[in-house]
Amino acid sequence: MLENRDVVYEEVFALRLSKLRSQKGVSARDMSLSIGQNQNYINNIENGKSLPSLTVFFYICEFLNITPSEFFDLDSSQPEALRELTEKLKKLPPEYLKHIEAIVDGLAER
Repeated sequence: MLENRDVVYEEVFALRLSKLRSQKGVSARDMSLSIGQNQNYINNIENGKSLPSLTVFFYICEFLNITPSEFFDLDSSQPEALRELTEKLKKLPPEYLKHIEAIVDGLAER
């Protein structure tokens, strides 16, 4: 088991998976079956009993509609929504971005 400064990576992985799955509003059983695994597969990961293979990890990310990088970005609580917003922002003209930045700054001060 890999540990670094009291961080147990298996636990971090399990908690992140549980959080992202819950945000998507799907049960562990339904997610397990949707990615082609037995009904207890995701539950076993979230309970620290196992870890997915790399291939299944990619299926998990695909199911959650996020990239592997977004899965491990623990500072992002809503990676799918953030990516979708970023894609929309990229299409806006610079003057609109300045207005949106001012709005976000105002909201962040609250």
